Amino acid sequence: MTELARNAAGRLPATRTGSAVRASAARVGAIDALRGLVIVFMLLDHVRETFFLHHQVPDPMVVADTPPDLFFSRLLAHLCAPVFVFLTGLSAFLYGSRHGADGRAAAAGFLFKRGLFLVLLEVTVVNFAWTFQFPPAKVFLQVIWVIGLSMMALAALLWLPRRALVVAGLVLVAGHNLLDGLHFPAGHALHVPWAVLHDRGWIEVSDTLRLRTSYPLLPWIGVIALGYAAGPWFGPGAGAAQRQRRLLAWGIGLLAGFVLLRALNVYGDKPWAAGETALRTLMGFVNITKYPPSLLFIALTLGIGLLVLRAFDRRPDAAWLRPLAVFGAAPMFFYVLHLYVLKFLYLAAQAVRGNNQGDYFGFDGMGAVWLCTVALAVALYPVVKAFAAFKARRRDLAWLKYL
Repeated sequence: MTELARNAAGRLPATRTGSAVRASAARVGAIDALRGLVIVFMLLDHVRETFFLHHQVPDPMVVADTPPDLFFSRLLAHLCAPVFVFLTGLSAFLYGSRHGADGRAAAAGFLFKRGLFLVLLEVTVVNFAWTFQFPPAKVFLQVIWVIGLSMMALAALLWLPRRALVVAGLVLVAGHNLLDGLHFPAGHALHVPWAVLHDRGWIEVSDTLRLRTSYPLLPWIGVIALGYAAGPWFGPGAGAAQRQRRLLAWGIGLLAGFVLLRALNVYGDKPWAAGETALRTLMGFVNITKYPPSLLFIALTLGIGLLVLRAFDRRPDAAWLRPLAVFGAAPMFFYVLHLYVLKFLYLAAQAVRGNNQGDYFGFDGMGAVWLCTVALAVALYPVVKAFAAFKARRRDLAWLKYL
């Protein structure tokens, strides 16, 4: 979705001053840097899923059975999807803001087409990277699928007045846990739509094909709607000081709301209990549900995400942010690339070493997972940087907008 934000920065009218152009580029740079940071966290989680699969973790995790290094590595990866989806909505607003009176129509059209493309990409190229089966026996409908569907939903919702859009987003995010007890068995007329919207499960397409709705859609529509509603904070003419105050207020507010609701233990996620040690108690307190993302999951992750975005927005030209911005400038290219690199690395390691962890090849500890993540980030950086530069240089190639 960085193409939306980059178009917003790249189509400034000629009458805009150089300082305005630099300010717009800085805002987009902060967004790219945050997107790049969560890409690295995503890489860590996918390295874990590739080379530490012999120690799988459920959702939410079982605190008593999960080592702290594995627990907090997985918890760190929880930031990825909420930040991605929120920034997708924010970037959609920036895209539309550069089209004047036709801004909403332009954003809606692009959102729908790009969303449909992502759905198709998930069920073909991305699913094959995970399974290496053709034709597939199972199709996992994961984060790219839900981003695509959320974009298509936002293409309709963005026509609402901004206040109504905020209310709709908050109701979806805060209220969907009221539906946790609602289920429909296979064969019921509502089983398939409810499995897509809220009830993670399997959809039997035929005797040879099953779909797994890993990312139920409903709360993600709320997140992307709130991201779009936050767009004016970063739009043309938006002041940096006011934007950073709002990011600070919302970030702290979300984290305070998380702590309060979690302490009350009455709503927003599965109950938690004190552990045998202070560390296990902390792990239980932040052990939140991702599938579908609970109210407390979104409050914690978006609260942190907004505070990090504020920090990046305060220092958008910091040298250490530039590599992150490179990853954030070509997120879809990186996503597909790293999945295939990981798959081929795993097959090569398995061919050389065999299954050294029962049914799998894998590392002995999370330290090796972190080390592999750093090595892969460094190795893939030049490739991603070259593609991002090519994409920025060849704006005449319309198909590049979809990568």
